[in-house]
Amino acid sequence: MSDSAGSPDRPGLSALIRNPQDFFGGLALVALCAAAWWATRELPGQQGFAFGPGTAPRLFMILLALTGIAIMIHGLVVTGPGLERWRLRGPLFITAAVLVFALCIRRVGLVPSAFLLVVVSSLASPEFKWKETLIWAAVLSAFCAFLFPYVLNLPMQLWPRF
Repeated sequence: MSDSAGSPDRPGLSALIRNPQDFFGGLALVALCAAAWWATRELPGQQGFAFGPGTAPRLFMILLALTGIAIMIHGLVVTGPGLERWRLRGPLFITAAVLVFALCIRRVGLVPSAFLLVVVSSLASPEFKWKETLIWAAVLSAFCAFLFPYVLNLPMQLWPRF
């Protein structure tokens, strides 16, 4: 048996995908939509003219999946860059930032939680700089302290209770 990947009669997958970054990025979007669809499977959808709690998420999933399919097709048609080495730093610190925020928001309040969120998520970038990060964290925390309780009128604890 000969290897079909290098055969001119039957080109391999790598010959078919001309832009691996776009193709696999689109595939990731479609996979994300499939996982979200499965996670929301028990939410009731539209019934007559009334939207159920599952209607809007499913509409957004369909739109995102269609976008992912279009990106995959683009990856098959247009030549582009290959896949780069995948690094763990970005996803690790972004996930950690979300978890830190979720664990802190009720205990220490919005302002410190938002500040920590910005600092921890900034560590995801190899271009991280302390001075810029601390300034940005202070600005975004102040913005959140104004936006949520005053503009959106949400009753949020801003600071820790001692």
